[in-house]
Amino acid sequence: MSIPKEPRQLMINLMYLVLTALLALNVSAEVMNAFFALDKGIKNSNDIVDTSNGQVKGAIDEQVKAYNSAINQNYKSAAEKAIEISNGFCDYIKGQNDMLVVAAGGADPKFNDGRPKDVKNKDVTTRIFVKEGKGAELEAKIKETREAMLALLTDPKDRAEVEKLISLGVEEIPAGTKSKNWVEYKFKQMPVAAVIPFFTKLKSDAKTSETAVLNQIFKRVGGTDIKFDKFLVAISPNNGYVIEGETFAADVALAAYSSNPGAGVSISVNGSGLPVKEGVAHYETKTSGIGKKTLSATASIKNPLTGQTETAKKDFIYEVGRRSVAVSADKMNVFYIGVDNPVSVAAAGVSSNELRVSCSGASMSGSGTNYVVKASTPGEATISVSGGGLNQTFKFRVKRIPDPFAQLPSNDRGYNRGGAIGNGTMKAMGSLVAVLEGFDFDAKCAIQSFDFTYVAKRQDPVTYPNSGGSFNGNVSGAIGRSKPGDVLYFDNVKGRCPGDNAGRDLNSLVLKIK
Repeated sequence: MSIPKEPRQLMINLMYLVLTALLALNVSAEVMNAFFALDKGIKNSNDIVDTSNGQVKGAIDEQVKAYNSAINQNYKSAAEKAIEISNGFCDYIKGQNDMLVVAAGGADPKFNDGRPKDVKNKDVTTRIFVKEGKGAELEAKIKETREAMLALLTDPKDRAEVEKLISLGVEEIPAGTKSKNWVEYKFKQMPVAAVIPFFTKLKSDAKTSETAVLNQIFKRVGGTDIKFDKFLVAISPNNGYVIEGETFAADVALAAYSSNPGAGVSISVNGSGLPVKEGVAHYETKTSGIGKKTLSATASIKNPLTGQTETAKKDFIYEVGRRSVAVSADKMNVFYIGVDNPVSVAAAGVSSNELRVSCSGASMSGSGTNYVVKASTPGEATISVSGGGLNQTFKFRVKRIPDPFAQLPSNDRGYNRGGAIGNGTMKAMGSLVAVLEGFDFDAKCAIQSFDFTYVAKRQDPVTYPNSGGSFNGNVSGAIGRSKPGDVLYFDNVKGRCPGDNAGRDLNSLVLKIK
């Protein structure tokens, strides 16, 4: 049996093979139900194919009626014979199926899908089809039906073409199987549940084989001739946007063109005729000047039904540009140390596959149009872009992250950087933080250390060093003792941001308890 080319038939075969493989692993109720679900699906599919075949047969009759000849009458008879052979084979298969259902206890009243009562029985299939010879009879019937279908096509080319499409046949036994022949491979110790959908699949093979024969006959009676009533010129440019000085190339065709139109096609662009091969003309011209350009295409063909020459015209627009490239930092025109700096590279008129992007003064990763630059030293970084006729460089400044502001966490009343503050509010504070304001990057700075000075009213100042941003015990204790009129100083504040090798000096804070 040849491998089916038609996707529907190929899917049916694959599903049956999967279920048969599952059957070898576990003869469960779920597998039994799956076989009959497949059987139902194939039956529905067969109904659709049958309807389609009827439509093709009707179209063949219409073509023979319109173009009556002895050879077309022979084709019509062959189409009728194909349907007769297919129906006869399906009737034979139905008889085999009915015989098996009876032998397996008759139809099970609990289901409406025609399954017999004893679906798991393997002995009955072995007895009927292996020992009693019904399998060998079926094998002969399949081969006979296949040959009868092919014999309807008297032209060797037709036969060779359809033979590739006919799925009905006896396949070779897979290597390594213990079966002696095709009959044992298909029926020996095979549950009834697996054989019934196999019968339905054979019907499907017969119907799709009928389809292949009918479609070939339909082509022979002129069913594939295009009956032109409207025409459309089609153009297929090799590139819709070209660079000045390069060649613009396009294929121009009559969209309604047939491989056998009965007359040649003529095509012209901007008034100049073009050589036509298989309905297609190739056009190219050297471009000059940037901007939009217009092509006026004309195609003519003789209508095989009316005998009149019909012409279609259409204008096509394409655009000519110059190569250019732009490299921009997605955040600002500067690279900051210690953070990821996103960069976009856009080159008009150059394929991204041709672009070569490199960076000096910093490291860079990425591909295509999106890159990330990481800098470590203040100064300057250079991005170079080459390929596709380009060779340009772009310079960027490399800077440290701006100084953050040292402040108390709360800023809802404006006292976070100094000034008067409520006694209760101050005692609720637990740390000093470094905040980057108006900085577009996702970067966080931290407080390294500070000196805290507590000046109680009419007393000498007391200074406590603090490591990190969180208040240590001395600082927290002093804040806890503070009263209205006392003054708190945060001096010698040191902070550190991403990319810093050492801490940096930050602003001081002076707060008065109110």
